[in-house]
Amino acid sequence: MGDCMGILALAAMEKLLRKGDPAIRISDPAKEELRILLEEHGEKLAKTAARYAAHAGRKTIKSDDVKLAAKSKLE
Repeated sequence: MGDCMGILALAAMEKLLRKGDPAIRISDPAKEELRILLEEHGEKLAKTAARYAAHAGRKTIKSDDVKLAAKSKLE
């Protein structure tokens, strides 16, 4: 039920968190917090990448736009 609240799946958050230490247990609130943070950061990246594409006169966001957005401050 809680897995439908965000864009990213809680199972994916667990996989990411397990990369830190596969033997450690991970709480659902920890998965949810990571999802919130990644979605917020992803939204900022997407908006910045869209601005770069528009500035270049394109309607398509390209991988270079995303890379540039990731390197920018995003604030």
